[in-house]
Amino acid sequence: MQWSKEATAAIKKVPFFVRKRVKARVEEEAQRRGSKVVTLEHVRACQQHFLHKMEDEVKGYQVETCFGPTGCPNRAVATEDLADKVEAVLAQKDLKAFLKRVVQGPLKLHHEFRISISDCPNACSRPQIVDVGLIGASKPVVTEEPCTQCEACIGACKESAITLQESGPVIDFDKCVYCGSCIRECPTGTIDEEESGYRVLVGGKLGRHPRLAQDLNNIFPVESVPTVINFLVDYYMKRSRGGERFGAILETEGLEPLISEMENVGLLT
Repeated sequence: MQWSKEATAAIKKVPFFVRKRVKARVEEEAQRRGSKVVTLEHVRACQQHFLHKMEDEVKGYQVETCFGPTGCPNRAVATEDLADKVEAVLAQKDLKAFLKRVVQGPLKLHHEFRISISDCPNACSRPQIVDVGLIGASKPVVTEEPCTQCEACIGACKESAITLQESGPVIDFDKCVYCGSCIRECPTGTIDEEESGYRVLVGGKLGRHPRLAQDLNNIFPVESVPTVINFLVDYYMKRSRGGERFGAILETEGLEPLISEMENVGLLT
């Protein structure tokens, strides 16, 4: 839908974590009024609705994705329907009803449980600042295939995590971010993929007391991600007493109880 210059400038001032939702509502408002062009008046009307009737807009959860599924060449792992599967898990939890029970006063958008999916370590969808962040990972391994010393892997690695010795490449996993670039560039198969999936980060948040999410230090296979999400949401709901974010719970309890429970049910080894 076409947007006026003034409306475009105004929507850019909306906080990024609700901008997509607000933009969709603005276009719905313009269509409802029979307009083919979104104007500043439509934007302001929706902004007032979000400010004064925010609970109507609260779904209980948000799932954000990067541009990976649209063809981004940097993808460390390619999944086309993971976001839909994650959203299906969240929908079953009826998080809005849960939040209405535990939150004192009207619900706000910051109460929603947020999940962000990035298909590579570039992390364009900001998985470090949400309740659960997923980052695509492709872990390299040096095989027995002879190395021709072409240095393609060194040129591909932005982390300087690879050195070449006479026997072949050596990977420093303290530097490696599992982007998979060296795997894609190696012409001989000397560097291949050992495992792939998603790293899972938990407990990120913005607001008055921002917190970066903590890495569970594991690569979860793609097919196990919905199960992991299901566990993490249950873990959060059992401990949330006032609708506080996952990060606030982890700040109080620490990460170890979560890791221990995940180990007990076989999600971590």
